[in-house]
Amino acid sequence: MDLEASPLALPFPDLPSIEGVTLRVSKARYKDWANDPERADLTFAELAEGTAVAGVFTQSACASSEVEMGREQVKQGRARALIVNAGNSNAFTGYRGREAVDQIITQVAGHLGCAQDEVFVSSTGVIGVPLPKDKAREGVAKALEAAPCGWIDATNAIGTTDTFPKAAKASAVVDGKTVELVGIIKGSGMIAPDMATMLGYIFTDAAVEPAFLQALLADANTRTFSCITVDGDTSTSDTVLAFATGKAGNAPLANFESVGADAFAAALEDICRQLAQLVVRDGEGASKFIAIRITGAASDESAHRVGMSIANSPLVKTAIAGEDANWGRVVMAVGKAGEPADRDKLSIAFGGIWSAKHGLPVEDYDEAPVAEHLKGQDIDITVDLGIGEGQATVWTCDLTHGYISINADYRS
Repeated sequence: MDLEASPLALPFPDLPSIEGVTLRVSKARYKDWANDPERADLTFAELAEGTAVAGVFTQSACASSEVEMGREQVKQGRARALIVNAGNSNAFTGYRGREAVDQIITQVAGHLGCAQDEVFVSSTGVIGVPLPKDKAREGVAKALEAAPCGWIDATNAIGTTDTFPKAAKASAVVDGKTVELVGIIKGSGMIAPDMATMLGYIFTDAAVEPAFLQALLADANTRTFSCITVDGDTSTSDTVLAFATGKAGNAPLANFESVGADAFAAALEDICRQLAQLVVRDGEGASKFIAIRITGAASDESAHRVGMSIANSPLVKTAIAGEDANWGRVVMAVGKAGEPADRDKLSIAFGGIWSAKHGLPVEDYDEAPVAEHLKGQDIDITVDLGIGEGQATVWTCDLTHGYISINADYRS
């Protein structure tokens, strides 16, 4: 597949280095990248001793070995390395998949002289094909000896159907010191996570206790990665990991009583939101980025479920692709969500212009400004249920012929 950059693509940002993180890439060739035979497809991040780690993972019952192992590894809270393979998800591969991961972990841990549970592995790509051990061994060996590289090389190496490299940055003042955060992410399809999105990694030089980092990441996830969808499908490999090297020299953040904890938490959520929205902007075949705000719901959780019902509706998504302000489809999606709703209290707006209020079309409704809004690339939909105080915002993209073309030809 030769994919053109998404029309919603954002430029790769100028990212700071993170002390305690060294990046390298290599060519493992788990897949024949016919259109880019020289591309790297393995990223290796070496992390300073004492680096704290936290993670959120897919809720899929058919998760990959990498995910199953990662869920256990984060419990011990420390990391020395990350290996990410692109082109083969190593999911639905049974004991052979687990053996391949064990081999990679043993190889990296031996090189670094660290514990095996400090080496994290992620894989992304085609499901059902065991990761070739020989290619894994050679690819990892090359990565371990490769020259250090920059963020964009590491980001490009983890992509599959991504059409542009995605990264973000944030900073905060913690204990009188400025700490930096950098995140890289891949994901374009199979995006409707229960926890996070395809593969995302956040690195910071802040000192953060592992338990607190885990709590902050899980909390940020509920309002960011868990609020995006491209197609309603949850991957077997979804992973987001956060690594804190502690090299900024701040007093370690242990809880919200720690100096600067609020600022760090806000920065972490900010970078998670940026990364999550970048994935939607690269949604397979996407031409429009859609923000859906739900207010007046019975609870925040209910608002989220209503929002995702709208965001996952093929009828809503195709209407937006066709630049049609068909608020009847939004009504449909609200009604099928299985959440408290009252038809006669429901109000719907596009681009801040109310099309329907309290269960009825707005009198003298002028669709012209709404039609103009829908011609743009960034679309806003607001739904007020009028029954409570719950609210949520979710993000999605439109559904075009491009999505079908990409996925009908995915394994070729």
